[in-house]
Amino acid sequence: MDKNFKLSESKKHLVRYIKLILIILLAIIEIVICAQYTTRYLDNGRTAVFITVIISCFVLCVLEAVDSFVIKNLAAKYIFYALDTVSLLVLCIFTGNTYLSVLYCIVLTQFYISIDSMRENVIIFSVSCALFVISFVCGRIVDSSDGHVYTDIIEMLGDSILGIAVLAIDFIVTNFVLRFYSKNLQLRNALNEADKSKAELEAANKEISRTAVYEERNRIAKDIHDNAGHSMTTVIMQTEAAKLLIDTDPAEAKTRIIAANIQAKNALEQMRESVHLLAGRAQVSTLKADVEEIIAQTIDGTELKIRCNIEDVCLDGEKARFICNSVKECLVNGIRHGKATAFFIEIKKEFSNVCLLISDNGCGVDGQIREGFGLRGLREKAEKLGGRCNFSSEADEGFETEVLLPL
Repeated sequence: MDKNFKLSESKKHLVRYIKLILIILLAIIEIVICAQYTTRYLDNGRTAVFITVIISCFVLCVLEAVDSFVIKNLAAKYIFYALDTVSLLVLCIFTGNTYLSVLYCIVLTQFYISIDSMRENVIIFSVSCALFVISFVCGRIVDSSDGHVYTDIIEMLGDSILGIAVLAIDFIVTNFVLRFYSKNLQLRNALNEADKSKAELEAANKEISRTAVYEERNRIAKDIHDNAGHSMTTVIMQTEAAKLLIDTDPAEAKTRIIAANIQAKNALEQMRESVHLLAGRAQVSTLKADVEEIIAQTIDGTELKIRCNIEDVCLDGEKARFICNSVKECLVNGIRHGKATAFFIEIKKEFSNVCLLISDNGCGVDGQIREGFGLRGLREKAEKLGGRCNFSSEADEGFETEVLLPL
């Protein structure tokens, strides 16, 4: 903001200096005109004409000063320009057009730098060319005394073309310089804005990065609490139940110990993954390798049979972790609740989705499936990730879980 203010102030000061220089130059030329015609008018007894020239020069200089430093309204500037034109016409008539094109250029340059509109400048340039020709012709007619009409016409035509060329050069050069300076100023402002935006963007990115880190840590903490905590609670419940059943129902006790062992392994693996994520370590294993590792840990030391058909599907970290957790949850549920001894696990692509299918040979569910903490968590998480989770079962027909996620 401070840089923009300084640039704006710099432009205002430059414009003021140019206007002051132009007014000084105008005054100098008017002094030269008055000095040039002093002897001519006074010696011929044309004092009134001389006084008129001096008054016209003075009025023109004052009008230009007021127009440059006081008048801000566009309509008022047009009025002052009309008064300037009248003063120029008077000077043209009584001085024989000397320095007329230079005076016009000074007046027009003052107007160009005051009005930041090419359309307005083109209009005033066109009008000025017409007024210049009119005043030039009037001055030539008044000053002509030799009676050679043809010669006067040729001179008027040549001088008019030359004067218009001078006005055109002044218009082109002045507006080119003004536009170049304006574009350069806009470019500097844009660069300053870009630097400011870049600094703000970097600050915002840092803040977003910090927020993302906090959110990821909170998510990992929630995963540890929900998954590992649930698994350890289940381990405790299963081992406690196994202690009570070991004498009366050894087979059931064995089943519960196996389920508790799988849950403990899963909990340990989940905690390892969470620790790795908190430490910022990248996960280098694939989804297929992770699921196969879960299957290997599950059947280790047991009589469980697990067949699988797993495609090498590429998923982002959160979806891959959800698939792995779903496999763990379904294996534990099948062993603990369904008394399953065999499982089938399939992971494959289906168009733009990945499909996880887990079925077992357990006792199944007679009637409506009641979702506990684990199943409800799977369904809600799948929906949060933009997919869905379906459960199906019949009595003595096992249990089937289908998870569908967008790739």
